[in-house]
Amino acid sequence: MQRLVQSSNPTRKGAPDLVLCKPQPSLTLCSHVCRGQPDVLITEDEEYKRVNFDKFKKLNTVFQKENGTVTAGNASTINDGGAACIMMTRQAADRLGVKPLGRVVAFADAEIDPIDFPLAPTHAIKKLLQQSGVSKDEVVMWEIHEAFSVVPLATVKLLELDPARVNLHGGAVSLGHPIGMSATRIVQHLLYALQPGQKGVAAVCNGGGGSSSIIVEKL
Repeated sequence: MQRLVQSSNPTRKGAPDLVLCKPQPSLTLCSHVCRGQPDVLITEDEEYKRVNFDKFKKLNTVFQKENGTVTAGNASTINDGGAACIMMTRQAADRLGVKPLGRVVAFADAEIDPIDFPLAPTHAIKKLLQQSGVSKDEVVMWEIHEAFSVVPLATVKLLELDPARVNLHGGAVSLGHPIGMSATRIVQHLLYALQPGQKGVAAVCNGGGGSSSIIVEKL
């Protein structure tokens, strides 16, 4: 997958379009097996309901003890989960007879000092918009991965984004952050939430000061 993306960068002149295709329907109910206990059928996402706002003011800060702002209350939870998508060229989609969910307009990476990691998506998005020629006004939805609430908040402030267009249906603090799947989740969320012809931007911190960003268009 990585080699395909690197060799088919859609921002390069003459490069083939990359499209994201809808997977086959999957089960809507999950069973959780506990030894000696009956299976439990999960019919809804219960994570965002597991919160006690009365405890928020009592939580200790983590990265900075004095005058710190990041606590367990505004950090993502640890969850199990998975996500997958299929990326292929337009020619391959036509040959296989599959209808794409959307297309990759452009993507970009950026990196800064690891201590400033919450600001990394800001740099990746700036680079992305500059290279692609897409303006902020053309972007209908923004999915900024919320490992910590400060990340999308900083991005909104520094890039002067409309907060009403950012993480519309919740971020990782409320929905959870299964390590290794969140980037795929937010990209696919854009493709399911957007209307045909609309563009969305997703961005994540990669750890160590790195960030990746992508523009997709719903087909």
